[in-house]
Amino acid sequence: MKKQGILLGVLALLALAGCSAHTQTAVPASQIKPQVQVTEPASDPGSLTIYSPLPESETSLYCSAFHKDTGIDVKCIYVSAGETVARLAAEQDAPKASVLLGGSADNYVQMRKDGLLEPYQSAELTDVPEAYLDVYGVWNPIYIGAICFVCNEDWFAQTGTPLPQCWDDLLSPALAGQVVLTSPETSGTAYTILATLVQLRGETAAWDYLRALDQNIGQYTKASTQSVDLVKTGDYAVGVVFYHDGRRAMLDGYPVSLHIPEDGTGYEIGACALIRGGPREEQQNARQFINWMTSPRGQECYIEAKSCRLPANSMARAADGLPALQDMNLIAYDLEWAGRNRSRLVDTFLHEVRGEP
Repeated sequence: MKKQGILLGVLALLALAGCSAHTQTAVPASQIKPQVQVTEPASDPGSLTIYSPLPESETSLYCSAFHKDTGIDVKCIYVSAGETVARLAAEQDAPKASVLLGGSADNYVQMRKDGLLEPYQSAELTDVPEAYLDVYGVWNPIYIGAICFVCNEDWFAQTGTPLPQCWDDLLSPALAGQVVLTSPETSGTAYTILATLVQLRGETAAWDYLRALDQNIGQYTKASTQSVDLVKTGDYAVGVVFYHDGRRAMLDGYPVSLHIPEDGTGYEIGACALIRGGPREEQQNARQFINWMTSPRGQECYIEAKSCRLPANSMARAADGLPALQDMNLIAYDLEWAGRNRSRLVDTFLHEVRGEP
C-alpha cells in the first residue's frame, strides 16, 4: 500500500508537469522587440577652403594627406601670388577661404599691413630657425627657396655657349631672345628676383641691368613653373626661377642643369597664414591645417610631391640632392623691406623696363 501511494504521487506530479507544458502561451513574433545596439554617429570633421599659388600637383597631394590624417575635406583654389593681395582685398568683408598656403613671405608682409591676415603661430615653429620666423606673429614659415638659373643643356651644348654662372652672364649677346622670365606683376618668383637685384646692386644699377636684360628676354610668363616648362622642352635656353621648381624638371628626366649665381642670390621664405574674417565654421580646421603644414609630417610631403622645397622645420627630412643653404652665396635678403616696397618696385619695373605708362 505504501509503494502504491508513492507511485500515485509521482504520476500526479508528471501529469501536472505535462499540463503546465501544454498550457504555456507563446508570444507572437510581431510583439518581440529586437535588441538593437544604438551608436552615436561620428561627428563630421567639416571642411576647409584654402587659396594657394602653388602648383595643383602639389596642393592636391598635401590636401589629400591632410584629409587622410584628419578626415577634413579641403578645397584648394589656385590664386597666383601677384593676384593674392587684390583677391583678398576684394573679399575683405566676406572672404571665401580661410587659409593662404604658399608664396613668398614678401607678399604676406604687404597683406599684414593691409589687415588681410589674422595673426596665428603654430606650436610647431619651435623647430624653425629664428631667422625664418615672423617677428609680428602673423605668417608661418613652411619652406625656403633660392633663386637660380635653369638651363637647357642641349641648347648650350649645341651652340657652344658657356653656361651662366653670374647675373651679368645673362646679358651675353649669345642669349638674345633666349631668356625667359616671369613678370613681377603676377609672379612672386619674379618679385623676389626684382627685390634681390635692387638689394644686391642698388636701385639705379638694378634698373640699368633689368633694361639691358630685357633685350635678351624672349618671353615674360605669368608663373615661374611656365618658365621652367619652356626651358625644359627647349623653347628657350635659360630661365630665372626658384631652385625647387627647376629641380623638379631634373627629376622628371629633362636635360636641364641648375646654377646659383656666384655673385649672390636672394631667397624666399614660403609661408602660410590665416585669412582674416574667413568662414567661421572653418576656423578650427584652418588652425589645424596650419599646425599640420608646419609639422615634420606636413613638410615631408614635399618629398612625395617631388616639389624639392627645403623644409623650414629643422626636424623634417628633405629630398635627397638638395644643396644646403650654407653652400649658397645668399644675400642678406630683407623681406620686410621687400614687402613694404612691393607696389612701388613693381610699378617702376613696368614703367622703366617694360615701357608701360
